[in-house]
Amino acid sequence: MDASFIIPLFNCLELTRTCVETLQATIPRGLSHEIILVDDGSTDGTREWMVALPKPPFVALFNERRSGYAIGNNRAARIARGRLLCLLNNDLEFPPGWLEPMLAAHASRRDVGIVGNWQYRIADGSLDHAGIVINLDGKPEHLDRSQRVWIKPFGVSRRPAVTGACCLIERRLYLDLGGFDEGFLNGGEDVDLCCRLHARGRKILVANRSRIRHHVSAAVGRKDRDEHNSRRLCRRWRARFVLEGARAWPLHYLRMHWHEPRDYDTRLLWQAFLRWLGLVWWPAREGMVTVNRNLLREEAHWLATLGHEKVDT
Repeated sequence: MDASFIIPLFNCLELTRTCVETLQATIPRGLSHEIILVDDGSTDGTREWMVALPKPPFVALFNERRSGYAIGNNRAARIARGRLLCLLNNDLEFPPGWLEPMLAAHASRRDVGIVGNWQYRIADGSLDHAGIVINLDGKPEHLDRSQRVWIKPFGVSRRPAVTGACCLIERRLYLDLGGFDEGFLNGGEDVDLCCRLHARGRKILVANRSRIRHHVSAAVGRKDRDEHNSRRLCRRWRARFVLEGARAWPLHYLRMHWHEPRDYDTRLLWQAFLRWLGLVWWPAREGMVTVNRNLLREEAHWLATLGHEKVDT
């Protein structure tokens, strides 16, 4: 079988119906597939709807209580039969032609780890995701329209991470990595997986011609563990976040001194300019110092709000 589409569910039945209908309408002909739905304790009729779906292509799994995004995906991946896993949220809508660029990107080189795409907010049509970068605070954030200088609309782009809302990965590789880390609860699992792929020498790609629509965090309780997840993620991958976050420093420095042209250090200005042009690839020391300082401030915030919580890294 070519692909297994995995969709974890918790309520939001109407969104799920639209997601599944547009998915089925846009899967390329000849692509052998299954659609695995994992219900996480829904109470709005989702379970009854799932039972009535035709088998094949549908496979229905039921959790007796809410277990979270990572556990649901991992459970489905273990029974999946497809060579590729396409991990999806249930609040997506798929236009024709969205999948083919992702498949092409995955097949483009042997060291591909995972492939993401562009996602637009259904509410206002704005670009929500064209990959994930690490900012100067040492935190992951979506590339969107506010950072359009980094975005190209064609081919593929390499990024530090992509969102798990819609991504493509080889099933054998996913299982070999142990899947999503189940210590994360509805947040951070995707970035952690991408960091583990990078540590193995795998590339994280965005298929820029793959475009879908996303309601964005429609599930109730999606943000409840954000601070805990962020703390766990940053502690585990701090060194990588410092290096990646420092890449945001050149543009930040240039923008800052564009408005204050008389108050700048010539040496730093040249360092920033050369890195912004891509003529120097290694991160600037000043950028790493900035990210480290911001992460120390964030650690103090977590200590004040979460206390001395033991974080397994």
